[in-house]
Amino acid sequence: MTAPRVRFEDVVVEFPTTQGPMRVLDGLSLDIHQGEFVSIIGPSGCGKTTLMNMLAGFVQPTQGRVLLDGKPVTAPGPDRGVIFQEYGVFPWLTVRQNIAFGLRLSANRTPRAEHDAIIDRYMRLMGLADFADHHPKHLSGGMRQRLALARAYAVRPEFLLMDEPFGALDAQTRSAMQDLLLEVLQAEGKTVMLITHSVDEAIYLSSRIVVVTARPARIRTVIEVPFGYPRGEAVHEDPRFAQLRAQIRELVMQEYAAQSKQQVRLSD
Repeated sequence: MTAPRVRFEDVVVEFPTTQGPMRVLDGLSLDIHQGEFVSIIGPSGCGKTTLMNMLAGFVQPTQGRVLLDGKPVTAPGPDRGVIFQEYGVFPWLTVRQNIAFGLRLSANRTPRAEHDAIIDRYMRLMGLADFADHHPKHLSGGMRQRLALARAYAVRPEFLLMDEPFGALDAQTRSAMQDLLLEVLQAEGKTVMLITHSVDEAIYLSSRIVVVTARPARIRTVIEVPFGYPRGEAVHEDPRFAQLRAQIRELVMQEYAAQSKQQVRLSD
């Protein structure tokens, strides 16, 4: 196997509190290879987002290292596109202007002809071409999230880091967004880290699922998803899907139980 693009090496993260340091991640090690779609799943508040934020360059480890192509991650960069649940679009800019924003930054600047072609491509791909001159307040929640995805894709990052990107959407829109994401990845070949609480979403999208423990987060198990790409709705009817869902749900519920016991001990 080729060398990993991303490597978390025995990472520890602690945050200061009035009661002393709070350990969020504890000795976590994980490799992510080119073209993988890796989902991180575990109890709320266990440290999943902190893991992603280290790769994004927003948080530095207290101990250990986060490596990208063998070099320590010390800051955000244009090779990593980050998409959050809260849409992350600029309300004062139109759809076209939102997508164009990243292309005007010095790290991503492109020739004008290419710039316009990129914007038009992603507006078409995301079904936003008819809303090019609209502001986000005139878009539905699903359309605002498509706009956030379009803006992230437009700067051509090698890595997509996604923190519950579809969590605020209704079930039907969420399913459509998952299919759209798979279509784009099939065409453009990104490497993805997804933070999600949805077991079904993790199975449907991922090549590997990393189940982490209650805080401080450690890796409990890594599961290889047995379905190839491209994928469609038929995957949900495969008996292996139901078996995998039951297995992962049981693991996550065990960690929620462990988390509840921790909270009881702390309150005593």
